[in-house]
Amino acid sequence: MYKREQTRPVKIGKLTIGGGNPVRVQSMTQTKTPDVKATVAQIRELEKAGCEIIRVTAPDMDSAKALGPIKRQINIPLIVDIHFQYQLALEAIKQGVDKVRINPGNIGGADRVKEVVLACKRKNIPIRIGVNMGSLEKDLFAKYGKYGVPRVMVESATRHVKILEDLKFNDIVVSLKGDNPVLAREAYMLFAKRFNYPLHVGITEAGTLWSGTVKSAVGIGSILSEGVGDTIRVSIADDPKEQVKVGWEILKSLGLRQKGVDIIACPTCGRTEINLIELAKKVESIVSVLDAPLKVAVMGCVVNGPGEASFADIGVCGGRGQGAIFKKGRLVSTYKEAELLPAFVGEIKKMLVEKGYKGEVKKLHI
Repeated sequence: MYKREQTRPVKIGKLTIGGGNPVRVQSMTQTKTPDVKATVAQIRELEKAGCEIIRVTAPDMDSAKALGPIKRQINIPLIVDIHFQYQLALEAIKQGVDKVRINPGNIGGADRVKEVVLACKRKNIPIRIGVNMGSLEKDLFAKYGKYGVPRVMVESATRHVKILEDLKFNDIVVSLKGDNPVLAREAYMLFAKRFNYPLHVGITEAGTLWSGTVKSAVGIGSILSEGVGDTIRVSIADDPKEQVKVGWEILKSLGLRQKGVDIIACPTCGRTEINLIELAKKVESIVSVLDAPLKVAVMGCVVNGPGEASFADIGVCGGRGQGAIFKKGRLVSTYKEAELLPAFVGEIKKMLVEKGYKGEVKKLHI
């Protein structure tokens, strides 16, 4: 099975995925694509949140024709999602999108597929084959049965890949999404044994914010931990900015990439003698605006707190009505509980300056 660095590099706009490049965080707009103003506004919000690649849908020609105006007003690569109608893919390519998401087997006969592939070749636009557990070929289910879903997904993807390979097209990205993390993981593992195309990883229709976050973290995290996957999208039913935030947390948790502040916090127990949970929530809210690679610890007692805080850049450890601030495990000072948060934020500001992130200091407000 390949590891991430062994996948084929594929260029999407200004970014290259695969070939050992960083795992990229992707999302999708929720606006109506022909509403260019609203779509651009949402993409810009997502970009600020850390989205690196954006996908929009083009279910009709008005949507396809809006892609050029959208593309000219954004800074991140633009992917278009096309189903069934090859003319929409051709118009999207004409409008200058950076990648096309289609399934070659469902956009018409060989001549139509060839026309789309040739248009992509002329403009060096890659194609993502998107296999979904909810829309698989009936003959493959008959072959493998309902318990063979991962194999059905891989065979379906293989069919689509072969169509493109037969046309000498290899700028291919593949996704094998399902709403079951265990089955999706098995499908990705099987595919990775056969091919070295970069993989877009996600657990589709994962659910609402809380349950979908858990399901996505388990599914996407388990796949990435095997060295498989080059882009990710968290498909939770919420504001797409939440999708981006969860995606980055998954990458940070696996140590793959660091963006913004990483917070560790004590879950509290009977030893806790300050309002630790409230303090942790306030710290998280305050530092969430930062774009600096800091690890911040908020700990509840003197038993584990000082030791665990030593793994962070800066940490606070509670005591009886007071708390201590540590930097790299070294005690800075102790403060009364009422003074602890302002003092902690003050020390974070000093650390930002020390680390060369002086411009981030003005973002911090209590």
